[in-house]
Amino acid sequence: MTGKKTIAILGTRGIPARHGGFETFAERLALHLNERGWIVTVYCQGTKELAEPVYDTWRGIRRITYPVSREGAAATLEFDWTCVRDVVRNPPGVALTLGYNTALFCIWMRLCGVKNIINMDGLEWRRDKWRKHERAWLWLNERIGCWVGNHLIADHPAIADHLSTRVSRSKITTITYGADHVEHADRDRLKDFSLSADRYGIFIGRPEPENSVIEVVEAFSRKRRDAKLVVLGNYEPDRRLYHREVMQAASDEVIFPGAIYDTDMIRSLRYHARFYLHGHRVGGTNPSLVEALGAGSAIIAHDNPFNRWVAGSGSRYFSSTNQCEHHIEDLLHDDSAVEQMRAVSRERFASTFQWSGILDEYESLLERYCAKEEEVIALTPEKRL
Repeated sequence: MTGKKTIAILGTRGIPARHGGFETFAERLALHLNERGWIVTVYCQGTKELAEPVYDTWRGIRRITYPVSREGAAATLEFDWTCVRDVVRNPPGVALTLGYNTALFCIWMRLCGVKNIINMDGLEWRRDKWRKHERAWLWLNERIGCWVGNHLIADHPAIADHLSTRVSRSKITTITYGADHVEHADRDRLKDFSLSADRYGIFIGRPEPENSVIEVVEAFSRKRRDAKLVVLGNYEPDRRLYHREVMQAASDEVIFPGAIYDTDMIRSLRYHARFYLHGHRVGGTNPSLVEALGAGSAIIAHDNPFNRWVAGSGSRYFSSTNQCEHHIEDLLHDDSAVEQMRAVSRERFASTFQWSGILDEYESLLERYCAKEEEVIALTPEKRL
């Protein structure tokens, strides 16, 4: 018997992070817990080219990579169900499920006695991109996640308020998302896109209507700026109407480099930008917005309770294309306003969003629910029979 605390992390595509916020968080938490003596297992989604599951170790983290034979949403269902079955067969002291999109499967964990903490993500079912039956599925799974999770994590006070309409407030803990504090970044990386430091704005987000992409692009493109707007994201104008509409609305001062997963490149682009534009309308604590705070960015964000709580009173907000254009024009010419906003962003980040404190909060919560080794042994299938 090792006496060590064990955890399984589910709900992401795996580590190292290559896809988004949950993967980045899973990587940071896994490494943190490993350093603190936990035995950490992270489930990773493979491709159908894999003949069988792969078991390996990455920086001390146990990885289990399962192949999936399907694509899209069906692949997620297949992968998540496979992971849940394995967790039940090989129960950890505690499971951490990131997201509730397939919380239906978590019923099996609850019935088998596996302690499961669920990060409830944002209000997925409210997103414009989903069709009616998809929204119904997400709405149902949010409800199920609230019922079957042993404890719920909200990454934003507004999410906690929403969840408290489903379950007791005592079942919910608010722990926000984190980011790195960026004090410098390689300016030479800007040459790849013919950019000059402080003479461009940047927008990072999926090209979807709920992220206000076309409003931001139209606002910037209404006149010559003698500056650039860099719009990061995977645009497929030949396949998707909205992508095509965004690109058609853009002036020749708007650049579409595509989706960039080079962390150092993104850090340089964000750090040296005049301002960061954030159009997300739905969700909790958005990782990209927190990363902008960590880079000390002057922020222009869509006006909603989620963004206002994260970015704070020192940022600018818009609810229309006209307002967005006004802020863009103002910040392109007002150096003192930009510097003041950058200072406020750094203060907001330091007070709330540093990884060290956030990861400690997660560990403390997980320890509360982590079963002792003899309790875990009692949960194994052969002991339950």
